[in-house]
Amino acid sequence: MRVTPNLLARGFIGRSIDEFKRLSVIALKAEGTRHATKPYVLTAFHNPESIDACKLMSDADVGGFSRANLDWIPPTTSPQPSPAENKNGYAKFHGSISIELPANRPHIQRTGYAAWRTKDRPPTVFGKSLWDIDPYVFLALRIKSDGRKYFVNVQTESIVPTDLHQHRLYARRPGEWETVLIKWNEFVRTNHGIVVEPQTELLRQKVRTVGIGLIDRIPGDFELCVERIWATNELGEEFLKEDDRVEEGQLKSKHGAKIRWNDEKPENHQP
Repeated sequence: MRVTPNLLARGFIGRSIDEFKRLSVIALKAEGTRHATKPYVLTAFHNPESIDACKLMSDADVGGFSRANLDWIPPTTSPQPSPAENKNGYAKFHGSISIELPANRPHIQRTGYAAWRTKDRPPTVFGKSLWDIDPYVFLALRIKSDGRKYFVNVQTESIVPTDLHQHRLYARRPGEWETVLIKWNEFVRTNHGIVVEPQTELLRQKVRTVGIGLIDRIPGDFELCVERIWATNELGEEFLKEDDRVEEGQLKSKHGAKIRWNDEKPENHQP
C-alpha cells in the first residue's frame, strides 16, 4: 500500500500531530472523568486569516436582497481601550436585512435572514476533526452586539445533517464588549427553524461547526462583532443570569406556535 501525496502533505500531518497531542493530554489528565480546567477555544478572530475558516450565508443565495459581510477588524492601538474597543482583532458580521421576495422565483416564500458559521475542519489521520466539548458546561462568546435578536447555531455530526441546535444570544450591554455564557444542555434542536420533537441532547462529543444567525426579519442594518468562541467551565465575573426574562424569537414548533424563551429555556406553547 502506497501513501498518497495528500496524506504526506504537511498540513494533514501537522493537523494529525496536533490532534494526537490534544487527545494524549486529555487521556493523561483524565479530563473525560472530571471537569476540564483549561478553556477550549473553538474559533478566534485574532488574525485576518481566521475569516477564511468561516462560511457566510444569507437569503441572497436564493435570490433575496439581504446582504451580509464578515470582515476582520484589527485591534485598537489605544493603551486604554474603551468598552466599545478591543485590544484583540475580531470579526464584524454586518449588512442589511430585506424581506423583499424575488419576483422571478415564486417558490421562494420567505427571506430576511443572514448567518455565518465555521467551515468543516480539515481531516486528520484520526478521521473527521470534531470538537469534543463533553467536559465543559458552557459555551462562551466574546461579543459586541447592536441589540438585535441573534441566534447561536451549533451543528453536530448527527443522523440528520440539516439539524441545528440553537439558542438566543442575549446581549446585556449593546455597543460594548461582553462575555455571554450559554449552557450546552440548554440548546434546542431545530430543523429549518422548526423545533424538532422529541428533543434529543446535543452530541457533545461530535460538535462540527458553530455560528451565529440573524432571523428576526426586521428590515434594516445589523452589526455584531465577535472576538472568540470557546467552551469553558468558568462562570466568570461578567456572566449575568437572565432573571425572569421572557423573549419571543423566531423559532416555531411543528404546530406553528412561536417559541418563548423564559430563563434562557424555550417554552413550547401548543395552539
